[in-house]
Amino acid sequence: MTHLKLFRSAFLDFIDDPFYESEENSVRYIPDGLLVIESGMIKDFDHYDYLKDQYQGLKITHYPDLLIVPGFVDTHIHFPQTEMIASYGKQLLEWLNQYTFPTERKFSCKEYAQKIAAFFLDELLKNGTTTALVFATVFAGSVEAFFEEAYRRNLRMISGKVMMDRHTPAYLKDTPETAYEETKRLIQTWHQKGRLLYAITPRFAITSSPEQLKLAGKLLTEFPDVYLQTHLSENLKEVEIVAELFPEAPNYLGVYDQMGLVGERSIFAHSIHLTDEEFQRLSQAKSAIAFCPTSNLFLGSGLFKLHQAKSKIHPVSVGLGSDIGAGTSFSLLQTANEAYKVAQLQSQSLSPFQALFLATLGGAKALKLEDKIGNFGIGKEADFIVLDYQATPLMALRNQQIYPSQTLSEIAEKIFTAIILGDDRAIRATYIMGEVAYSQP
Repeated sequence: MTHLKLFRSAFLDFIDDPFYESEENSVRYIPDGLLVIESGMIKDFDHYDYLKDQYQGLKITHYPDLLIVPGFVDTHIHFPQTEMIASYGKQLLEWLNQYTFPTERKFSCKEYAQKIAAFFLDELLKNGTTTALVFATVFAGSVEAFFEEAYRRNLRMISGKVMMDRHTPAYLKDTPETAYEETKRLIQTWHQKGRLLYAITPRFAITSSPEQLKLAGKLLTEFPDVYLQTHLSENLKEVEIVAELFPEAPNYLGVYDQMGLVGERSIFAHSIHLTDEEFQRLSQAKSAIAFCPTSNLFLGSGLFKLHQAKSKIHPVSVGLGSDIGAGTSFSLLQTANEAYKVAQLQSQSLSPFQALFLATLGGAKALKLEDKIGNFGIGKEADFIVLDYQATPLMALRNQQIYPSQTLSEIAEKIFTAIILGDDRAIRATYIMGEVAYSQP
């Protein structure tokens, strides 16, 4: 048993969805727990007192006065936009033309893409994000660079080559045929290699011709276990242009639907300006939405109707997306902070547990990975983070209570302060498959 890794701390994860179930039935909180890992997988998990006799004499990594939670899951982010985060003063379409497209041009150089991919993945781990659904660029080399760096770190990551054959600068254009062939080759090389997975990635309806979108649909039928990621109804002007370009479609989602792109493994970023019919169709198709509050506020795109997506009648799976670089922080704590405010602005509430659910098991469910990640279920991959409620002087002043919390209401308050006041400094350590991938100096 010497190859086992043991961790003792307070633990919190989710065994059900707190949007639909009571906190008592959805939140699992263990004030003094033991997590047992074998070969990167969770072998045992329970109260320390229940398990300690079974594992006597083995070394335990102990994090007293801290909280271990599952690794964060970011359902929408652009690695090539890392260096253009905080670009001033435009709404979506102008912002793409002025900042995004010129930046993505640099990724025609694979060495450059590798440099940014390495920085990007280090930044994710520092912020406690262990899985992400990632846009690369139109250049296949940028996808290869990303996957090579993620593979080296043994990460559960999903990415894909952006498909764009119109309404974009010539230096970023592909064709329906080249997009199809390059995507197919990348799927065959990288999908299911280690912990990596592939997502077919048309940027959005404006930048793909009907022919290209149809070929994206063809790829989905040829490789039914890959993902589809794209943008949907982020900006009102964008919605207008899509209606002009696709007059035969009933609505924006209908454009993708007609091309065979709306299914169980489809994730649509933003989805702010959806009609009731579009919400119903997403629910029916078991598709997911990536809610990107920092980006939506930064670009002035609008307020996502989380309460409608999480309705009991037409439920849609939702995860959080940082959407770097329109998003303003790699931290899903900060992303949840803004999600709380977006709900407040619509006279809705987002509880601390609901927010943390979106960042963990909710994100895993949105990516259909809840059988592998998202909580401390036996047999799952051991990606987790060590959270420090007292990471800054202000957080320490705010959280003076004696550790560990005993009740759900006590732990909810600490979770909430971590969401509102916390950032990368609140992440004491990040573990990938039970191995330290990041720890604070």
